[in-house]
Amino acid sequence: MQVQRPSLSQEQRLKMNPQLYQSIKLMELPIVDLRERIEEEVERNPALEVLEDRLTVSLDEAYAPQKDEDTYFEESSDPGFIRKGGDSDADEQNKFIEGALSRPETLQEHLLWQLRLQPVDDAIRRIGERLIQNLNADGFNEEPLPALLKGKDPAAVEAALSLVRSLDPQGTCTADYRESLRVQAKLLPEAPPGLEDALEYLELLERGKLAELGKKINRTEDEVRLIADRIKELSPFPGRQFSTEDTRYVVPDVQVIRKEGEFVIVLNEEEIPVLGINPFFMKISGGKEEEKTARDFARENIKEARWFIQSINQRNHTLLRVSRAIVEFQRSFFANGPKYLAPLTLKDIAQELGVHETTVSRTANGKYMQTEWGIFEIKHFFTNSISGAGSGGSRYSKEGVKEIIRELIQSEARNFSDQELSDLLAQKGIPLARRTVAKYRKELDFGSSYTR
Repeated sequence: MQVQRPSLSQEQRLKMNPQLYQSIKLMELPIVDLRERIEEEVERNPALEVLEDRLTVSLDEAYAPQKDEDTYFEESSDPGFIRKGGDSDADEQNKFIEGALSRPETLQEHLLWQLRLQPVDDAIRRIGERLIQNLNADGFNEEPLPALLKGKDPAAVEAALSLVRSLDPQGTCTADYRESLRVQAKLLPEAPPGLEDALEYLELLERGKLAELGKKINRTEDEVRLIADRIKELSPFPGRQFSTEDTRYVVPDVQVIRKEGEFVIVLNEEEIPVLGINPFFMKISGGKEEEKTARDFARENIKEARWFIQSINQRNHTLLRVSRAIVEFQRSFFANGPKYLAPLTLKDIAQELGVHETTVSRTANGKYMQTEWGIFEIKHFFTNSISGAGSGGSRYSKEGVKEIIRELIQSEARNFSDQELSDLLAQKGIPLARRTVAKYRKELDFGSSYTR
């Protein structure tokens, strides 16, 4: 008969207290988000104060005497201002125009400007404006046209649709890239016979099977080659040349500078204000005459403020250690360029620093490093080898090989096929299957040998 008896045992456990949780969350924050978090904590905790903010302009700087270049706007925008010296006033105006701030024109603005110049009825113009406002970044319709133009005169809709599709860039206001290509083909001057038929077999065109395509559309191989050359002039996504959605501005957390043959790592402290403890709260916490409630309130807030400052310092210290280890492992990259990026894993850095892999992951997440080769996300430096075995496999990393493929494509005298790229890599001692080359090529946003 089994009898259950109570027993005592000792074991160690890591309990997640609020301070440790806060430290972990601060470790993950990029520099822009960290600044916002600091501002929130300063507003929440009266014992925490900003001693110095390098991004804040002082009153002395704000009211400093203006330099000559600061007066371009005032001088050139005043029609009564005359500068001695003949035509120098025109020079000043040119300087202002050249230095004026500008923003890229959107697809909608470009099309609406052209539409307003067209001699059409107001009804057609209003429908055209609605069609243009319905376009996405690729130039395609967001909402289906029947629902968008319900109740409108079909003749006016057709006229407005034809007009907008003919504006620059041609082929907008369509459902997808196939319809866009068909519209552009109809507007193409002196289009070769069979071009519209060839658009029904884009897959054959992409694979370069011109002979097979010729049989499908009953054209000779020379005629198909002429058709293919004209199709290359078309744009499957006409709106992308105006797209600004992919533009992102990042603030690097660290910078790597080469000085006298050595790499120096600089933490971006311009974005992080210097924090300290409010002296008034320090006085209350150590006083004997204050009430116990006020004294306890001051001490608790001072304790939280000190922990917050310590957590930020720990974040910066860990970020510097991880960055220093990355530079040591990736010295060839920083010395010679992106194609020399070596295989590296989180485990390699964790073992070097004596920390857990999750600590390295949190430190690298969402943060950027500025190098002489550009600004890279810190996670970019962690990449497997082409054999997929991490840093213990091939000495060539996936990202490094992709940079070599980029160089081969950009410097090619003719359009190399994926198999030819694979053969060229093999000559460099990088064995890579054709399908893997095709995968990397697509990740680099390069088309096939036919479309390039």
